[in-house]
Amino acid sequence: MSTMHEQRAIQRILLPCYLQVHNRITNRPLGFIVNLSQQGMCIVSKKRLLTHALFELTIEFPQPLNGIGRFDLQALSHWCTNEVEPEYYDTGFSFTKPPKDLDVLVDALNQYFQFKNISGS
Repeated sequence: MSTMHEQRAIQRILLPCYLQVHNRITNRPLGFIVNLSQQGMCIVSKKRLLTHALFELTIEFPQPLNGIGRFDLQALSHWCTNEVEPEYYDTGFSFTKPPKDLDVLVDALNQYFQFKNISGS
């Protein structure tokens, strides 16, 4: 039996720092993005989130990325499992109506969180 990670065929960007995700309707925080791709993302949260539910999400950036300060997404939750720390949960989402600028978001986040070699080599 293969695991979720073995079944995943899409390259995801693992983020070394987290961006908070909010419920766009209630403006309440849901959790933090752990990884992201063109097709979906995983967030970590303190509460178990519903699976097979449609979420209206907002990501706000501490500073604009490529001129974008806020990103609204609609995503479907597929699974929710306990994180390594027992009081946290990982939830996997796929984007149902990916915004036209989603590729800009993925590229900008990848560049924003990259660690650059200071020596230049």
